[in-house]
Order: sequence, then C-alpha cells, then structure tokens
Amino acid sequence: SESELRSLITRVTSLVGFMESDSRPDPYPRFISLCPQMEVEFVEERYRVKEKIQRYNDQKRCELSYKDWELFRTREDVTHFRCVSCNGEDHEEYEKAPLEVKHPLHPKHSLELVLLRDEEKARKCYCCDRYFGRVFYYCTQEDCDYAMDIACVEKSPLLTVEHPKRHEHTLALFPRQTPLTCNVCALADSKCPIYICPPCDFVVHQSCIGLPRVIKISRHLHRISFTSSFGRGDDWSCNVCRRKINNDYGGYSCIKDGCSYAAHSRCATQSNVWDGKELEGVPEDIEQVLDPFVEISDGVIEHFLHEHHHLRIDEDTNRDYDENKLCQACVMPIYCGNFYSCMKCDFILHQTCANLARKIDHPSHAHPLTLVSEHGEIIGTGVSCTACPWLCTGFFYRCGNGRCHFKVHVQCATISEPLVHKSHMHPLFLTSKPGQRRTCDVCKDAGHNYMETFNCIECDFALCYKCATLPENVRYKHDDHMLTLSYGKETSTKTYWCEACEGTINQKERFYICDEYCCVTLHIECLIGGDFYMKPGSSLSHFCVKVDILPNNGMSRPLCTACGKRCQYKVVSQCFGSIFCSPPCVSSRIFRSRK
Repeated sequence: SESELRSLITRVTSLVGFMESDSRPDPYPRFISLCPQMEVEFVEERYRVKEKIQRYNDQKRCELSYKDWELFRTREDVTHFRCVSCNGEDHEEYEKAPLEVKHPLHPKHSLELVLLRDEEKARKCYCCDRYFGRVFYYCTQEDCDYAMDIACVEKSPLLTVEHPKRHEHTLALFPRQTPLTCNVCALADSKCPIYICPPCDFVVHQSCIGLPRVIKISRHLHRISFTSSFGRGDDWSCNVCRRKINNDYGGYSCIKDGCSYAAHSRCATQSNVWDGKELEGVPEDIEQVLDPFVEISDGVIEHFLHEHHHLRIDEDTNRDYDENKLCQACVMPIYCGNFYSCMKCDFILHQTCANLARKIDHPSHAHPLTLVSEHGEIIGTGVSCTACPWLCTGFFYRCGNGRCHFKVHVQCATISEPLVHKSHMHPLFLTSKPGQRRTCDVCKDAGHNYMETFNCIECDFALCYKCATLPENVRYKHDDHMLTLSYGKETSTKTYWCEACEGTINQKERFYICDEYCCVTLHIECLIGGDFYMKPGSSLSHFCVKVDILPNNGMSRPLCTACGKRCQYKVVSQCFGSIFCSPPCVSSRIFRSRK
C-alpha cells in the first residue's frame, strides 16, 4: 500500500542520514520509539507524577531529524529513542515501546512508561542497580514507588540461578518485594530482587550474587577477599564506612596474615574505591616504585619533574621571609624548614614536596594516581582539582586510566584519614557513598559539585576538602610572625578589624590572627583570596581563552576591568589585554565577548 511504501522510504532515509552524519549515534539496525505519556519528578527520595507530557512543536508533522532524538541503548541490537519534538507521535515507521507493561517482579500493578524531569535526580533501578536515564517504567499507584529500567522490563527474570562460588545449591527467585537480610552484604534492602535457598536459610540480592572473590581497593595496601562470615569472638568494623560489621554475614577481609583490615561487601565494592576487577587467580605483580629524585652529590639532587637542572638544598634557618619564593609543587611560600632550589632557574621545592611519591592510591578514587607537573604549560579549563574548588598551578596527582579525568593537587592528595582538624573535636573520615554530597559545616557550602566530605562518625559534622586544606598557618607581609587560623570561638568582647580592608571581623566565623600579641587580624579572603595556589608567571585556559597569572605587586592596586574594583589579592589575571581581579570577573568578560 501507499502508506507502507511511505513508511519504508522514511525509515531508509532516516538510516542513510545516520550513516552519512559525522555526529550520528552508532548505526544499529533496530530503533524503538519511546513515547512516555507522563512526567515524573524526584521529591523526598521518591518519584511523583507531575503532569501529562505535551507535544513540543506545533507543526502538523515532525521533521525527520535525529538531532531531536534522545538515545537510550539497551541491547547490542536495539537502540531506543525519544523524539523531543513530537514525543514519538509522528514516527509510525518505527516500532514503539509499550506504554504500559506487566512484569513478573511486580505482578500487582502495571508499570507505565514515564519521563524524568531532572535527570540529575535519578535513582537506581530495582532490578539491575544502575541509575535510570530520563525514560523508564514506573508504578503510578499512590502507595507504590516501584521503578524499572527499560532493558530490565524487556528481559524475563531468571527463576533459578546456579552459582557454586556463592552457594552450593540452586537459588530460587523470591518475587515478593520484602526486606530480607542478604547473607552476602548484610543489608535488608527491598529495592533489589532476591534469591533464596530455603533449606539453608540463605538469602542473596541479585546484585550481590556476582560480587568478586578477591579485589584490591584504594583504601588498603593489600588485596582483600570475600568471607561468608567473620566468626565469633572478635568485634569487626568496616574500614570504609567505619561502622560495625555483623559477624554472621559476609564481607571482605585482608588476605595477609596478621592484618585485621575488613570492610562491608557493599562498601568494598563502591565505585570510588574499587576498580571493578576480579583478581581471583590473577598473580600479584609487585610494581617497582622509583624514587622521586636521584642524589647527585651531597645536598644536590635531580628531581624527575625537573630533570634538565639540578637542585641544591638550602638548610639556612635564619633566612629572611620572601613572599615571592613559592614551592613549585604545593605553591605555598617558604615559611621555614629546608627546601631545594634550582641551580639555574627559579624552580623551588620544599624538602617534603621533593619527597612526594611518584604514585599513590587516593582513598576516594579507584585507580592509582601519578604525580605530574604542569609547569610552563597552559593548565586545563574550569576547576583544576577534582576534590576542591581551589585553582592551582602546582603539581597534581592524575589518574592515567583511559578516559578518567580525576586529578587532585598535592594538598588534597596528601591529606589522609583519620583527619584530626581544629574545626571539630572528633576525628573525621571519608565515609560518603559515590555521588553523595553533604553540606560542609564550616563554610556551609552545598553549591559546589566536588568530591566527598570528611565526616564525623560520632555526630553529623562534615568538612569539605576546601576547608580541610585551608592553611592553618600563614604569613602576612606586614607582620613578622605566623598568623593562625581561628575557628570562630568568641573569646573576647574586643572588636577586631581586618588589616587589609579595615572592615570588622565577625569572631563567630573563621579569620586569621597573630598569636604574638601584635593584634593583627585579617579576613580569610583578604589574606589569601581565591587564588592562593596560583603561581605568578603561569597560565591557564579558561573557556578556551588563555589567561596569564601576573603578580599584583605594583605601587598601586590596578582596577579590575569587569567589576571596577581594586585588585586586592596577590595575583591578577590578564586576558584580552585587560586586568581582572578574579576568575569570575574573567568569566563575565569572556561571556560578554561571545554575545
């Protein structure tokens, strides 16, 4: 018929368009159109139906353009798509996914195809433990909050499972959604299908059946292996979440004799500590770790990140403070102690920074990190450290695993747990789950999307990396003593004034103070600004525009081209031939130039 011929021509034309385009998705032979009728939003840890989806355009028929498609690959031979323009109403040439289904894992109610309003607020699928995309199946019954991924709906669940390494008997699917405690992970989680062995009273989540036997995590030096129970008598605690381990259930423990390291099954296999590799039967390679420098002669070294010149140690304890002498690694001034200086250029390293290891394991990343230098190069755009918002032009520890872009500057790389910090009475630990974001109790900042926080296991206190790496002691050029960071404990009725801006200081908040009775006090921003780890003479790429970092040491403070205020911090930014006081001002100028 004419309609069938038109449908065939349209489908062939669409596939040809995919094949010829440089920006096409992978040309799979089968496309299924998604036409969700309801929109949902994630509120108070559950989905709620918001409204019926309306057609986006007012045209009589949607133009055939894959550019308006949202793609969802569910199988190797199938790609689901949703046309944003018509919501699938005009694509009769493609097979359509059912708007409503009945599934064996949720036999009481039907599941409807829905669209998530905000994809960033997604949660995990009940069946596969993966985060949802924008379109999935959901039970819209008022007292039910059941949801499944499209791929899980399309395949039938296994009624029985044979997994000898997990359990010697056949495991049977228990279809009811009920909180039974899993023998492998010790959690009574009803948000995942479970399999049981009734004679053995064995219960296991579907997602726990395939957990690895032997793994290596970034939190521990040795490999750890799964154990079905920890035995009686000893009190075990998880070294990831720092909570008690139930000895009757499974978990991971160190394979080395005499090492008492242990972790919950779910904690040990988190994506931020485990690289996803099963190591059972894999020989353990002992990697040779090279020293960061070679000693050329007494007090003279060759550092692997400055190989073209030699560095000589300076052990003079009576040297005068020079605010322009900055360590190339941590970009901190040389306050005291020994340091290495280049015999031919201005390259300087603290003695402790010169001894930084070439490779480390970071407690919040699954892959090993390598020490790198971006000295003399244009550093990357945006936030340069994954863990904190500090911009830094010093050394970084960077992940070398393929497409992984994780990197942290040396302050965030060398801070460890338990963290004993002056801002809190108890030790702090990295206990956050992957993707979990908490508000820092010191700076009260919940707006940034950086890494996890250091958390107190005795109370609800959280500390972000930015506050954890804020220098406790700094120098002010108009004071001969070290200034100490005060954490807002009001001890005096005396009014404090900032030496830089001459404004009053709120003693309930943090500020720097001289403890040598000099009465010198400064706001944090007035003393170190937002560019404390930016070395003059370096450059960065900000939204693909080269920005030069210059010292702000002239006779007078220059005016910022963007905000019109005096540039009061130690460095200024230069681009487009103009001076700017801060990265936000640079951003505003770049955006205006592109309008």
